[in-house]
Amino acid sequence: MSLSQNVILLNPTNQLTGLYTTIRDKSTSRADFIFYSDRIIRLLVEKGLDLLPVEPHSVTTPTGQAFTGVRFQGHICGVSIMRAGESMEQGLRDCCRSVRIGKILIQRDEETAMPKLFYDKLPEDIADRYVFLLDPMLATGGSALMAVEVLKSRGVPEERIIFLNIVSTPEGIQKFTDKFPRVRIVSGCIDEGLDESNFVRPGLGDFGDRYYCI
Repeated sequence: MSLSQNVILLNPTNQLTGLYTTIRDKSTSRADFIFYSDRIIRLLVEKGLDLLPVEPHSVTTPTGQAFTGVRFQGHICGVSIMRAGESMEQGLRDCCRSVRIGKILIQRDEETAMPKLFYDKLPEDIADRYVFLLDPMLATGGSALMAVEVLKSRGVPEERIIFLNIVSTPEGIQKFTDKFPRVRIVSGCIDEGLDESNFVRPGLGDFGDRYYCI
């Protein structure tokens, strides 16, 4: 699969492979699933932060010396696609103090089998921010596509949206990049694809159930 330059993957180190091996294991306890998923989420957030624009910024060190570094331009916020996306909020807060968080609830319409927007609560100034869209799984892409539509309707430019996910599929990435080529995707890995029931293979099960349910 040829990836768009706006699809950024974590470096597949031995450490990362070990983390994924643990969360994919069906025998992993809920406590361990949460712990190791949170570690991956933190890596995704850090990678996303690397994509934000910076400007030169000078400071004075405790020794009285001048140092010229950088600081981020603009402000960010997180937007989680409920409920699984809420599992990624703490990872963002761990990296960005006092970050604002919005929420979008999208569920499948039982009559049409299409995603339907049920609820959204977003910062009033979201159009002026860089948005980290949070959802652990990019499978078919239906919910994520609708979430981006919601963000764009509130004035957020595509190029200011960074979509973070733990596992993605070739089908989901293709659909997403075809419709929103300027949205950047930061993913931990790309799985083999979807089966006939649209389950991710090899996958890791229902992320929300494994993260939140005992």
